[in-house]
Amino acid sequence: MERKKLARDLFLEGCNCSQAVFCAFSDLVGLDIDFAKKLSSGFGGGMGRLRETCGAVSGMVMAASAIYGYSDTTDPELKHECYKLVQALCKRFRDEAGAISCRELLGLSGASDPYSPPRTEEFYKTRPCPGLIELAAGILEEYIAEHPI
Repeated sequence: MERKKLARDLFLEGCNCSQAVFCAFSDLVGLDIDFAKKLSSGFGGGMGRLRETCGAVSGMVMAASAIYGYSDTTDPELKHECYKLVQALCKRFRDEAGAISCRELLGLSGASDPYSPPRTEEFYKTRPCPGLIELAAGILEEYIAEHPI
């Protein structure tokens, strides 16, 4: 199954946007899905529904970092390459979606109540989130195909 479809399915099954994208790559990053859900749980809703960086983008960056990131903090070139990758992935997302800010993508003015509304058919009609999740997962999926690990 395509990872972008898996990410969308995970969201529709109840994962938040960050969890959906990150967990679609959990096998590649070597994490079981339950731990991957925990690790990415606070990034949903633009970081705890603060509506900052889109959770789908955060999940994409977390997965990309786990796959292509660095652990040798003494090598500045590794940091440069990681940041270059993150900037490229985020630029592509911004170019296609119009923003990387949850607030901008949802047309909101600020943080939201920490309690999520029930996800009903009506809720999904008001949110671009499933498509944004597919976009973020698809961008990373394509990058991985072009840059095998």
